[in-house]
Amino acid sequence: MGQGFLQIGLTLCIVITITPLFGRYIARVFLGERTLLDFLMNPIERSMFVLAGVRRKDDMTGWQYIRAVLCSNIIMAASIYLLLYFQRLLPWNPNGFGAPAWDVLLHTTISFVTNTDQQHYVGETTLSYFSQVAALGFLMFTSAATGLSVGIAFIRGLTGRRLGNFYVDLVRGITRILLPISIIGAIALLVTGVPQTLANTLDVRTLEGGTQYLARGPVASFEMIKLLGENGGGFFGVNSAHPFENPNGASNLIEMIAMISIPAALIYTYGIFANNIKQAWLLFWMVFVIFVILVGVTAVGELQGNPLVNNAFGLEQPNLEGKEVRFGWAQTAFWAVMTTATMSGAVNGMHDSLMPQGIFSTLFNLFIQVLWGGQGTGTAYLFIYLILTVFLTGLLAGRTPEFLGRKIEKREIVLASVVLLIHPILVLIPSAIALAYPISLSGISNSGYHGISQVVYEYASAAANNGSGLEGLRDNTLWWNLSTLVSLIGGRYIPIIAILLLADGMSCKKPVPETPGTLRTDSLVFTGITAGVTLVLGVLTFFPVLALGPIAEGLKLASGN
Repeated sequence: MGQGFLQIGLTLCIVITITPLFGRYIARVFLGERTLLDFLMNPIERSMFVLAGVRRKDDMTGWQYIRAVLCSNIIMAASIYLLLYFQRLLPWNPNGFGAPAWDVLLHTTISFVTNTDQQHYVGETTLSYFSQVAALGFLMFTSAATGLSVGIAFIRGLTGRRLGNFYVDLVRGITRILLPISIIGAIALLVTGVPQTLANTLDVRTLEGGTQYLARGPVASFEMIKLLGENGGGFFGVNSAHPFENPNGASNLIEMIAMISIPAALIYTYGIFANNIKQAWLLFWMVFVIFVILVGVTAVGELQGNPLVNNAFGLEQPNLEGKEVRFGWAQTAFWAVMTTATMSGAVNGMHDSLMPQGIFSTLFNLFIQVLWGGQGTGTAYLFIYLILTVFLTGLLAGRTPEFLGRKIEKREIVLASVVLLIHPILVLIPSAIALAYPISLSGISNSGYHGISQVVYEYASAAANNGSGLEGLRDNTLWWNLSTLVSLIGGRYIPIIAILLLADGMSCKKPVPETPGTLRTDSLVFTGITAGVTLVLGVLTFFPVLALGPIAEGLKLASGN
């Protein structure tokens, strides 16, 4: 028990240590300051901008930034759809895979374009090496960089700067952050035993004299950008629970640090843009404390084990169902909370086998989306809650709310409300439809409360651009492939549009001078109020679902039924 919690504690210490260093580096990249990679990347970037007709100093308005995001994503989606459709004719296809069914192909393309990577297929039996690398690997870089660019544009707008140029931000996010770290990380994973090969599937004779087929491929490079970019889509069907994706404790640590590094660092990056490091640290610790509480709740639940199993056999052991022995209960519980908190969606164990406490924590993360949030856009959600807190406290104090010296008015509150309300709409309505037809649509494999969690989790994962799932759900059907597309697209692009319009409006406001009555947002009291508002809004919106799902399941288990 002590060793498990020690592993969690050491990982958290590493996160705290690297956050200011990485946050400062990200700020330098997007403030246009000098970095160590300038001598290598500047000539490459200049060539790309000349070919694309992009000038670095051309700032975009909110609508221009939005059009650039949407147009680029549409073009990428169409291109990748065609590439996957014609994969039989393309190289690096040793198994001769053809095109998947049209609904699976459409769901996969949109899922990866939106940085969700929700998978209704088994990678090693569906896609060629070329499709995995040139199609999905390409989208892992561009979708992550898109989210990062939007997050940076939002931070610029909040701090009174112009939004910048999307294409410049996209390129710099890839060349200065995602690509170099992915190269270093892939080499580190190679050292730990993750394969990187174009060789065919390996035929192995078993001890019983049978034949076993071992799928392999260029896994290390795929794995690193999958986690660093909060993508989460696995090269293999069982994701990071597969020994070729995550062979041991060392690789597990590297992948967890990669998963959380950018979302945590972006909070510090905001502090540099706003010239208020104090507020950045307060927000960091607010998120950190809530995150640690959820980790503790999940870990204790897994450590205590399933009471029905333990009582039946007279044992006292952790819940090891659905877990890899090399990780155990502690690292599986920690990973489950982190992957849903960062919107990564990768798994190193089966979430469907988590105790009710773990399902509660993972669902709660998918519902509020601010612990730590996704690639850039998740950080924006954090500041949406901050803006709403400023508005509410301003009403209580009888003053016009201000944030960073700029007034929060009707337009900002409407856009912030859109960001927060679209998520429950895209989760609860399709979940209600699926649950209304349990035989024909829902695909539930567990009756009762757990089945409700399976359905709600799938739509919450899609709308939050997370991609993980309670894999007991039979989700590879026409209904699930098409219905989750609504949540995937709406959960990605409606908040992006509202976030960029809000940032554009804030950037155009003239700052007002600070007075003795100005509400300070960098105080411990205000940060505590922000945490309360975030938790209350999340609980009020989704509590009925949590009560009918993991809470009811936990009470049923505790009663011995």
